[in-house]
Amino acid sequence: MSALLEVRGLVTDIGAARVVDGVSFDVAAGETYALLGESGCGKSMTALSLMRLLPDGGRVTSGTVGLDGENLLALPERAMRTVRGGRMAMIFQEPMLALNPVIKVGEQIGEALALHQSLSGAAARDAARALLDAVGVPDAARRLDAYPFELSGGLRQRAMIAIALAGKPQLLIADEPTTALDVTIQAQVLEVLRNLKAERRMGMLLITHDLGVVAENADRVGVMYAGELLEEGTREAFFAAPQHPYSRMLFDALPRPGDGGRLTTIPGQVPQLDGALAGCRFEPRCPHAVARCRVESPDWQTLGGQRVRCHLAGQLPAQPSRAAAARAMATQAAQPLLQVDGLKVHFPVRRGLLQRTVGHVRAVDDVSLAIEAGRTLALVGESGCGKTTVGKALLRLTEPTAGSVVLDGEAVTARNLAALRRQLQMVFQDPFSSLNPRMRVADILLEGMDALGVGAAGQRRAAVARLLQQVGLPDDAGGRYPHAFSGGQRQRIAIARALAVSPRLVICDEPTSALDVSVQAQILNLLKDLQDALGLAYLFITHNLAVVEYLAHQLAVMYLGRIVEHGPAAEVLRAPRHPYTQALVSAVPRIEPHAGGTVIRLAGDQPSPLNPPDGCHFHPRCPHAGEICRRTYPDRTELGDGHWVRCHWVAGQV
Repeated sequence: MSALLEVRGLVTDIGAARVVDGVSFDVAAGETYALLGESGCGKSMTALSLMRLLPDGGRVTSGTVGLDGENLLALPERAMRTVRGGRMAMIFQEPMLALNPVIKVGEQIGEALALHQSLSGAAARDAARALLDAVGVPDAARRLDAYPFELSGGLRQRAMIAIALAGKPQLLIADEPTTALDVTIQAQVLEVLRNLKAERRMGMLLITHDLGVVAENADRVGVMYAGELLEEGTREAFFAAPQHPYSRMLFDALPRPGDGGRLTTIPGQVPQLDGALAGCRFEPRCPHAVARCRVESPDWQTLGGQRVRCHLAGQLPAQPSRAAAARAMATQAAQPLLQVDGLKVHFPVRRGLLQRTVGHVRAVDDVSLAIEAGRTLALVGESGCGKTTVGKALLRLTEPTAGSVVLDGEAVTARNLAALRRQLQMVFQDPFSSLNPRMRVADILLEGMDALGVGAAGQRRAAVARLLQQVGLPDDAGGRYPHAFSGGQRQRIAIARALAVSPRLVICDEPTSALDVSVQAQILNLLKDLQDALGLAYLFITHNLAVVEYLAHQLAVMYLGRIVEHGPAAEVLRAPRHPYTQALVSAVPRIEPHAGGTVIRLAGDQPSPLNPPDGCHFHPRCPHAGEICRRTYPDRTELGDGHWVRCHWVAGQV
């Protein structure tokens, strides 16, 4: 039986750059084909080429794209308008950019229904509500009249899926559909896609850089690098024994449970595609390259159930397993560097002509934690639980409502904040937004040093050069602007800026959330090296539990402004006790099968901190909730070795 989608020799140019070069693959009905690779490898451009939605200056110069036997590249643009959204639909990476912010969700779904199913009026509204129900949007009738900004990230992504499904497509292209989503929301979105694919027998092209997502959702895998496919095979064969050096290095760059060893990084970057590339394109970064690799582009070879483009295919040494021993944990008691007690951040809600306060958003509601010098505390939870607000409140970038913050035995107050801020710095989630685009890197690093009077004025330029070297940036980086760097390099600049004033504690707010796995490995190695060399303490705010397993000593789990479980990271992740923590851990996509079996799916979304539920805040979503959970917020239940949890069920009261 012929494939639903047949791509043969696809070549796409954007100006002088050949961003897709001779790509061929098939997708069958009911099958998920995953395109895997770093940013800049051509994955999204391949998808846009299939849809004929290339940016200005882009054109498909050769090849064929067959959909159910019809060559889409030969169709006139008028005919393509019925194919897009009808026979072939796409879920874009960022729903807030893809959805129109000034048109209600129901109207946007209705546009697709009118175009591809000729529905209007009440029939279109009923169909739109049915689509939102199908993708798991709660209270679908009310959401039809909501604007995109009124929905959470997970609900916006589901609305995007509903629009894509409105035309009943044969093929669905999902471009990084879960990037930067919380692990629980990611699990829900992927489950929706799997169920819909099975019900409708759709083919799916899944574009991602997340090996865990590929392992749990793909039937076949294609690894892409610098515009070319390098390896292709079934999911089982690929994850059992990746054959290309690039594929192996992607696996080695992943943080693994209990692995305290240094992560493998891929040196260099994806090459620029606007010039002639001789030989194997991965050769400059390949540890196994030989002279032949520099001059001759490899052909496809078949090894078992896989195809691979590598001169050394089948000759590579067996992959060494990384150290499985966990890092030694310090047992002696130490004085905390940072002690936080009863921290609250409540934002007033004002309405009316006189702007009277009618309520409070309880973003952080009675948080206590401690961090020792040279140690890492990870703060995890879904978006909106208050993690970032905690970090900003410690620096008083957001003014706390109540509570105390003590740094090295001295209370942090408005009067001594300037002196203590030198010891407490922050690395923000998006380095491009936090770096001044009009300042050169050297000036960005000098700004904090000048403001806080760090060192003698004549020594600061030399300190900048040492900082750049310390974080692994080239010598000439100081004279360049932020836009001249890659995402990973900009994050290194942000880390250097934080280190410029010699802090003792660094708050890292999702510093690797949008990075490729290879770049993430570089940043994690850097943070670990800096901690070992400088004795830094970290408050690491994240929703990526794989990163927590690698980097953190202690773990605190937040839900709706409060910490619900706290303890040694290895212990909490190995044996989580709170139902919310159990759901978070079970929802992490892994390349190895889940040891515990079933994945826990949380019902509904996190309640609003403006009106939290009575009793235990988690009870509306908890499978173990009893009457006491609806009436009373639980006290701490000590589990030993610093591990505690707030849960009536764990305490045996349910």
